[in-house]
Amino acid sequence: MLKDKQASGKNTNFGAYVEEKAYHWLQQQGLKSVALNYRCKTGEIDIIMLDGQQLVFVEVRYRKSASFGDGLESVDRRKQQKIQKAAAHFLTDRPGFNHLPCRFDVIAAKPSSDSSLHWNWVKDAFTL
Repeated sequence: MLKDKQASGKNTNFGAYVEEKAYHWLQQQGLKSVALNYRCKTGEIDIIMLDGQQLVFVEVRYRKSASFGDGLESVDRRKQQKIQKAAAHFLTDRPGFNHLPCRFDVIAAKPSSDSSLHWNWVKDAFTL
């Protein structure tokens, strides 16, 4: 697994924690690791995995409460375009993957009543 550097700060550290938990949860669902926190000049992709022969770019969103909307709602068109540009950079940077079909997923995490995380995984959340 490729892991890029993490920024510092309390919210960033918790965000990194949620991304790491989502990464492990996706592994439990049968996906295979490619990269975690892929960063380039055009943006960042939280998680990149293989689902069979499909390359999956995953955006992870956490919301402590629904006051500011659901995590899924926060992946607006502007954010989708940034993720798509970063995905194009990844495919250029790592040509061994550019023959695979791609998919863009979003995982929204929120706290459960038992203090664990509840996952809402939307496959094919948006397309190129």
